[in-house]
Amino acid sequence: MDSNKKYWKGLEELQQTPAFVEKSKGEFAEPIPVEDVLNEAGLSTRTPRRDFLKALGFGLGAVTLAACERTPVHKAVPYLIKPEEITPGIPNFYASSFKGQSVLVRTREGRPILLEANPSAVGLNCGTDASAQASVLDLYDTSKLKGPKFNGADISWDELDTHVVTALDAAQAAGKQIRIISSTINSPSAIAAIARFTQKYPNARLIEVDTVSYSGIIKANQNSFGKAVVPHYRFDNADVIVSVAADFLGTWLSGEEHTQQYIGNRDYKSLQKGKMSRHIQFEGGMSLTGTNADVRVAIKPSEEGPLLIALYNAITGSNLPGALNANQKAQTALKLVVQELQQARGRAVVVTGANDVAMQTLTNAINVALQSYGSTIDLDNPSYQYKGDDEAFAAFLAEANRGDVDAALFLDSNPLYSYPNVAAVKEALGKIKFKLSFSDREDETASELDAIAPSHNFLESWGDANPRGGYYTIVQPTINPVYNTRQAEHSLLLWAGEKTDYYTFVKNNWEQQLLVGSSKTWKDVLQTGFEFKGDQPATAYSFDFSTLGAIANAITSQSKALAKDVEVQLYQSVALKDGKQGNNAYLHELPDPVSKVTWDNYAALNPKFAESLGLGENSLVEVADDNGYKITLPVLMQPGQAMGTVSIALGYGRTKVGKAGNGVGKNAYPFAKLVNGTLQFNTTAKLSKAGGTYELAQTQTHHTIEGRNVIRETTFAKYKENPGHNAGRWTDSHKTYDLWNKYEQPGHKWVMAIDLNACTGCGSCIVACNIENNIPVVGRDEVRRRREMHWLRIDRYYAIEQNGNSYTKEDEIRDLDDMESVSVVHQPMMCQHCEHAPCETVCPVLATVHSSEGLNHMAYNRCFGTRYCANNCPYKVRRFNWFNYWNDSRFDNYLNNEFTQLVLNPDVVSRSRGVMEKCSMCIQRIQAGKLKAKIEKRPLKDGDITLACSSACSANAIIFGDANDPNSEVSKALKNERVYYVLEEINVQPGIGYMTKVRNTFEA
Repeated sequence: MDSNKKYWKGLEELQQTPAFVEKSKGEFAEPIPVEDVLNEAGLSTRTPRRDFLKALGFGLGAVTLAACERTPVHKAVPYLIKPEEITPGIPNFYASSFKGQSVLVRTREGRPILLEANPSAVGLNCGTDASAQASVLDLYDTSKLKGPKFNGADISWDELDTHVVTALDAAQAAGKQIRIISSTINSPSAIAAIARFTQKYPNARLIEVDTVSYSGIIKANQNSFGKAVVPHYRFDNADVIVSVAADFLGTWLSGEEHTQQYIGNRDYKSLQKGKMSRHIQFEGGMSLTGTNADVRVAIKPSEEGPLLIALYNAITGSNLPGALNANQKAQTALKLVVQELQQARGRAVVVTGANDVAMQTLTNAINVALQSYGSTIDLDNPSYQYKGDDEAFAAFLAEANRGDVDAALFLDSNPLYSYPNVAAVKEALGKIKFKLSFSDREDETASELDAIAPSHNFLESWGDANPRGGYYTIVQPTINPVYNTRQAEHSLLLWAGEKTDYYTFVKNNWEQQLLVGSSKTWKDVLQTGFEFKGDQPATAYSFDFSTLGAIANAITSQSKALAKDVEVQLYQSVALKDGKQGNNAYLHELPDPVSKVTWDNYAALNPKFAESLGLGENSLVEVADDNGYKITLPVLMQPGQAMGTVSIALGYGRTKVGKAGNGVGKNAYPFAKLVNGTLQFNTTAKLSKAGGTYELAQTQTHHTIEGRNVIRETTFAKYKENPGHNAGRWTDSHKTYDLWNKYEQPGHKWVMAIDLNACTGCGSCIVACNIENNIPVVGRDEVRRRREMHWLRIDRYYAIEQNGNSYTKEDEIRDLDDMESVSVVHQPMMCQHCEHAPCETVCPVLATVHSSEGLNHMAYNRCFGTRYCANNCPYKVRRFNWFNYWNDSRFDNYLNNEFTQLVLNPDVVSRSRGVMEKCSMCIQRIQAGKLKAKIEKRPLKDGDITLACSSACSANAIIFGDANDPNSEVSKALKNERVYYVLEEINVQPGIGYMTKVRNTFEA
């Protein structure tokens, strides 16, 4: 049953560094910080001798009282006239939309507290990513503007309207241009509002530009097929997936939708049918998608184009120049990849992450040769999530510099932060007479403009979205505007002389345009949240292969330009993405799925490459490009990183975003380059030692599994021979003894099954758990002290396998020439709700007890923080409240103010200092589901209760339910041959079963 691989959580565990060895000797990071506790109480331990007894007495009293302290009681003011739709204590759900995805917004007493995927949505029915889960906190952000501004001073909306209309009229009268610069707009009503605006001002034009661009794909499709769109990819139709640096499960296009499609061919239901897709990933930095691949090959960014040329040549028998001929590992893998693709014609897809027209055009040619269009690639129902045009924005800067633009309005656009050439933007803006931003805060761009007309948060807005062909979602407000803001579309209508309010405008647009021919009414749409008109038939497309000679030459030229100095890969982190939510503390504290770093970006280097440069973990390195831009970043030793490359996350280095996000990390956008009309995020730079160190805040490196068998892994071929391979139960071959009496559990028995094949490690479940259960943000310094509060973590385990050999000894791994060939397994880990819970037997006050329904409960009022339970927990899933995070000035950058605390779930108590806490299996949701069934006088059904983590998961990797119901999904899942229980050998009888990881490798 033991795995034949050596798994390790990080290099510090693999190399047994002195600091790691020292920390791993004790159960806890450090003793209780009595000095800090007393300082918070207004005392100090540094007292004169005569004050010793006074300080000691008060100090002990403070600690004791802190353990018992609870949220202060406020007077409850009843409704004078209760709104008809609100019942105190009962949540209301409203259908809305976040970035085009239909969601349900849960509100309590009129305030939104949580987002969940709309389970009835058709077309894009998938879970939510971390940014969607955390977005509810943005509503209560105190860094936002309280009203409009003009020339830096507060102003009324009427006064602002007068200034704006005067400037617009003057520009129109002078024959000058008016430009609306925005990120992608896929809202039909917003587009209609802008059209109404341009009727009043014919010189106005919308320019869409995305912070992270996909215009390379759009232009390639225009050149190849006459369709200037981003395709709708169908990974659920693919038997073989080849990705060249496209993080399609993470941040490339629609990660959560792709995840649902991808897992449909890889989860336990698919495996039971004897079916599993094969996924091969070529990339430089270790991405979320790369960690999930069956086969991952590390290549440099300069090798991406030559690899595509080699792939095309092998598939079609052509002889385009510039094919890859240096990377032996990639060439070996390529031969097997070509065989797989040819056998899967019509059921295969090749995707490329580079924003390069030539590379995307060649990718189109490969997919046409593989007969992918109409099956795995759909151009007839395209994606409208990214429509930005890099050339259009460059043209705007040019016309502004010529003095042709007199008015510019910026909507969801912040180019003074995110555009690579900030100096060019500043120069252009300096020549525009009137400049306005619709930003909700004085961000890097808005603070430099003449006026700010702050727009609503999406939870305060009316609107809609058309994320892909035939699919429309509605946006409806769930709360009145918190500040004196006004929706941007409404402002445009007012300035155009339109007297209709925006709600009426949206309603009319739907009734007169979108609902024509539909059986739905406007009221139906508000209830369901979406309208799906159905897909147009997807067709195949032809390609003019005669153009590929010039394409290959362009790719070769670009690749040669990259093959110098150190190659830089700029990428979006799964949490922060492009940085627009840069003041969201939940996202900053979400560990990166691969590196487990919070609160910073860094220079990710292959450990062997870093050693060759004389750099160590947390060393500071200066990264400098040819244009003179340089930043200093801490080094992260990243196994799997291609030699000679460095990966740096975008979205950091904000300076005017808010208290939580200002000064976090460094801005890497200036490293991007505008090449041949598109922004390129692969570039080159010089690295040099900066001196000194900087400790990154990581969440996993302070734990060790001591070689225990917690991860089980097998290949698809071995699984087909023996579905239970490498998942054997310890109890099958060992007799067990019980120290506890057995009791019947005739009611419910709440358990969970986790499919390691489905979990991608994205972390959306972590944020959902944080929001649902009022888990506090502790900040960078506390994470460094190993005090993160997450109830749910996703452990990342590395293993190395090269040339078919599994390396099982630490010294063998350390002696490898490189550490590029690394595989990764993600494992969600939370309280296991053990039947024989070792935490319960050591608690002196019965604060942690077992329920009749199989759950391990925590009675916070009883707990006084001995931490014995955490000491005795073999899974290390309990958290200790070192501070009263909700009422301590040291944490006021995060959630420590009365306004942001409006995000708290009133169904869950906010724990105080000195209390242990851990996963409760969302007991409040369980009780609510049982109560609802009781009120409706019916038995509880499977699916009535969903946990925050499981409902957020796009992959359905977390399955919750009643084990006493033989027909429940969890009961069926736990009967799967792949199920095993972590540390089952110590006989704690955990209530969470895991399914063995299966990889569809070539070696199988």
